[in-house]
Amino acid sequence: MRVVAVAALFAAFAAAAHAQAPTAPAADPYAPAKAIVADVQKIVTPNGVNENGPMTLGGARQWVSIRGSDRANPIVIFIHGGPAAPELPMAWTFQRPWEDYFTVVQWDQRGAGKSYALNDPKAIAATMTVDQYRDDAIDLIEQVTKKLGKRKVILVGHSWGTIVGLSVAAKRPDLLHAYVGAGQVINFRENERVGFNAVLAAARKAGNDEAVAELEALQPYPGPGDFDTKKIETQRKWSIRYGYLSAGRDNARHYFLSSRLSPDYGPDDLKGWSRGSDMAVEVLLPKLAYVSFDHVRRLEAPTFMFLGRHDYTTPAEVTEAWMNNLRAPKKQIVWFDHSAHLMMIEEPGRFLYALLDKVRPIAERAEPGAPKRN
Repeated sequence: MRVVAVAALFAAFAAAAHAQAPTAPAADPYAPAKAIVADVQKIVTPNGVNENGPMTLGGARQWVSIRGSDRANPIVIFIHGGPAAPELPMAWTFQRPWEDYFTVVQWDQRGAGKSYALNDPKAIAATMTVDQYRDDAIDLIEQVTKKLGKRKVILVGHSWGTIVGLSVAAKRPDLLHAYVGAGQVINFRENERVGFNAVLAAARKAGNDEAVAELEALQPYPGPGDFDTKKIETQRKWSIRYGYLSAGRDNARHYFLSSRLSPDYGPDDLKGWSRGSDMAVEVLLPKLAYVSFDHVRRLEAPTFMFLGRHDYTTPAEVTEAWMNNLRAPKKQIVWFDHSAHLMMIEEPGRFLYALLDKVRPIAERAEPGAPKRN
């Protein structure tokens, strides 16, 4: 399996797709373990939902998973990072407790993961724009709410997914109970500048001459024009080493290797993940140099930012400054003091608690039929 490795969960999920690249086996040696995980995760409640399969979003077939213990619960739609780095293969590590309180929708975006094989890749590559992903997400929300008899959803974006999610929040706030940005991207170029400076300072402090030399050779970083993916790959290599992807760790093996036990992903799906990531590196990543929400000063949906104190993949200080100037019906930053960029993995209990304490009550008030938390 070619795990999308330098994994900055946006840009780096794609840009360093080649760093940890074992080949998917023809047979699945993890099948017995996956069967156990699937059995543990089985939804057996009378009003539960567990549906997986393709949906047509924005004219393209895309894989969607819908799971929850009670379909009357509020809907959470999780928008994964990357580009083209699906969260579904790792979701088994944190999502099951969410499903007691929410109906959780995981979506492999166009060209990503299980969706890669559902369409002609060349045709999909021509459509890979931020606006198209935004419109796909809107289509998904409209179809899922109709299917489950709801009016709105809680939208949770992670990393690259926050670009899509915040774009939805700006265009269609009427579809959202709330927007949650986890590892939010505000200004991609500014994020890269701040993240680079942090990594270079850490390397100098550690006396790591190799890292300092490699990083200094990248300057000016990120540089003008389209992004240079080789530059991003090198920066992410050292960013991960200094714990700016996963706090207190110098690698992301725990995150990526967990996909081997996913009951949702087989060897062919992992190949699709790798190929989709390669496509995103070539087609979409360079364009992200021009992504900025600096002009967005007001949102009509309640807005929450879940930020890791040690995150220099999507530096939290950039989002904090933006939030200080944002006007919204409700806004709040929730800090994860022991996390970098993977807070739902690094502090899974606190992530769920924040959703329950800060966000779910908004949906409860808007949809009185939702089961109350006990």
